[in-house]
Amino acid sequence: SCLLLLDVLVLPQEYFRFVKVKIAIRDINDNAPQFPVSQISVWVPENAPINTRLAIEHPALDPDVGTNGVQTYRLLDYHRMFTLDVEENENGERTPYLIVMGLLDRETQDQYVSIIIAEDGGSPPLLGSATLTIGITDINDNCPLFTDSQINVTVFGNATVGTPVAAVQAVDRDLGTNAQITYAYSQKVPQASKDLFHLDETTGVIKLFSKIGGSVLQTHKLTILANGPGCIPAVTTALVTIIKVIFRPPEIVPRYIANEVDGIVYLKELEPINTPIAFFTIRDPEGKYKVNCYLDGEGPFRLSPYKPYNNEYLLETTKLMDYELQQFYEIAVVAWNSEGFHVKKIIKVQLLDDNDNAPIFLQPLLELTIEENNAPNAFLTKLYATDADSGERGQVSYFLGPDAPSYFSLDSVTGILTVSTQLDREEKEKYRYTVRAVDSGKPPRESVATVALTVLDKNDNSPRFINKDFSFFVPENFPGYGEIGVISVTDADAGRNGWVALSVVNQSDIFVIDTGKGMLRAKVSLDREQQSSYTLWVEAVDGGEPALSSTAKITILLLDINDNPPLVLFPQSNMSYLLVLPSTLPGSPVTEVYAVDKDTGMNAVIAYSIIGRRGPRPESFRIDPKTGNITLEEALLQTDYGLHRLLVKVSDHGYPEPLHSTVMVNLFVNDTVSNESYIESLLRKEPEINIEEKEPQISIEPTHRKVESVSCVPTLVALSVISLGSLTLVTGMGIYICLRRGKKHHREDENLEVQIPLKGKIDLHMRERKPMAISNI
Repeated sequence: SCLLLLDVLVLPQEYFRFVKVKIAIRDINDNAPQFPVSQISVWVPENAPINTRLAIEHPALDPDVGTNGVQTYRLLDYHRMFTLDVEENENGERTPYLIVMGLLDRETQDQYVSIIIAEDGGSPPLLGSATLTIGITDINDNCPLFTDSQINVTVFGNATVGTPVAAVQAVDRDLGTNAQITYAYSQKVPQASKDLFHLDETTGVIKLFSKIGGSVLQTHKLTILANGPGCIPAVTTALVTIIKVIFRPPEIVPRYIANEVDGIVYLKELEPINTPIAFFTIRDPEGKYKVNCYLDGEGPFRLSPYKPYNNEYLLETTKLMDYELQQFYEIAVVAWNSEGFHVKKIIKVQLLDDNDNAPIFLQPLLELTIEENNAPNAFLTKLYATDADSGERGQVSYFLGPDAPSYFSLDSVTGILTVSTQLDREEKEKYRYTVRAVDSGKPPRESVATVALTVLDKNDNSPRFINKDFSFFVPENFPGYGEIGVISVTDADAGRNGWVALSVVNQSDIFVIDTGKGMLRAKVSLDREQQSSYTLWVEAVDGGEPALSSTAKITILLLDINDNPPLVLFPQSNMSYLLVLPSTLPGSPVTEVYAVDKDTGMNAVIAYSIIGRRGPRPESFRIDPKTGNITLEEALLQTDYGLHRLLVKVSDHGYPEPLHSTVMVNLFVNDTVSNESYIESLLRKEPEINIEEKEPQISIEPTHRKVESVSCVPTLVALSVISLGSLTLVTGMGIYICLRRGKKHHREDENLEVQIPLKGKIDLHMRERKPMAISNI
């Protein structure tokens, strides 16, 4: 039964109850039986006995239950051979069974078709149907049977071999392998008859197997059996009567011109056109029939009458023959008379091969590649050439051409091409040479192919600088990003392996390099006075995998330009002054001007000159152009007392334009300094000084002259005349001055290079040295 269970709660609380409800659903007959397939097939062997039961697969289905389900099956047409029965199993399922009610014979009827109907038990009942096909399977219940028990045939004695004589046929009503029939002669048939007539065991066709001779029996009784599987053979008889024919066919008499052995004519393939092969004489033995002949078969041959003779025919070639196209021909000379009798003479022609073909390379140009640094005896390729000739004429050997380098090897038998040494693309990238293929004919023939070998690059070369060290001389104050010089680098590899990228390893904050052009540039302007040289390392990296690199040392030397005027270190100020005593002897050093130049070379060679004078007698003083020492030229007089102002020009020897500075040297001639304010007021006044244009001339070559000792005797004599009282003091001062001057000249002799040394401190009285900036006038 079909039950629906429900739990019911009654609310609210004062009416609360829990109730279980069962709802029974009763079936009605609302579904008709339905077969799962519309076509049902059942196979029954034809020898099935009566009452054989066969279950019908795919019974009908009905969703309804009970009596509303499928109750019975029936057939619309029982063909008087079948009926249906229904069996019910423990689960209540009903299965229809087909029952055989009569004897079946597939050969009479091999199939029955009916409609099977399923009916339920509803009221009214509902029906379902499907087509039931009952197939009858074959069993071997029939044996072969001949249609005729005996056939009579006749054969002419001149019948050709292979002529069909007769055909027998038996029938087996079964199917497939049950109906297979084989034909065979009975053991009663004489062997001579079997040799003369051939029976095809499948088709039953009898053919003439051999030529009928004069001694052959005139009548042959052939007993033939038809065999089927599991059957007694069926028997029939073929009675063959031979009709004897008496005739004398035409005769063909050959006379060979070409070489003939055992019926085979041998010709060379290069024989010219119209080469004669044989003469044929055609005649009729009876002498009363006209005989004609022709050539049967395909080939470059012609059979023509040979005039002026009758019945004489010449066989010859019609074109050049080629062994490589066809080696063997079979033709026939056929003669027949007016009575229709034929005779045939078979001629076999075998061509002999000549060495008329040279070897042929499959590729006349072999384009090969190999990576450099290969292993010794590396395989390159296998050459292959074909020769259409036969035998030893077609055997090919391989050789290198005369232009092939010695380190290439070619196996003459296998054609394997190898290279015995390691190839270097940077040394040679492409090889092109010839190879030969030679056959073994006499004389031999050959052909030539070209080998084009390309050596592929490997990244086996580091970038290479053209110099290990590069030196560049650059003038200072060179503009930023100006071109300093080109760093030339090469890489012997090709492609990406030969791409080179340049970079500055150190001091990249100052210098940069253009990878494409290799141009070295400075990012900023360079000042020699700050740094006179730079040492860089430039790295070159190629584009290979893995990348290779190298480095080079770059030295940049800054050339000095005259961009610094001399710097006066002493006197420290234009307002400074020195006290010069009136008793100072002529030739005595009074003071010095000392300057330095930050430049080098000629740009730093300094010359001193007095370009302006102011005072009572300012020409009393002179300046050494090389040392800057200022000395007293003449003895001072009473009129020389006062302030002497010397405008000193300090100039370098720079090119193209020398630079200079000026300084005012103030000398106050007096015994003492009693009024400093007065001297300072004189210094503050703007002096009126005429500028002298004469430039100082100094020698910049090293000097090696020997300085003679300066004699001080005249000075001592003059001093003794002036004052005997002060003889001792003057003599001491003179000796001191002489020694100083001798020491100065000795130092100048030892100075072999153009240098301006800083002089020692002069022991003179300086009343005031005020720190003031030295200015140019």
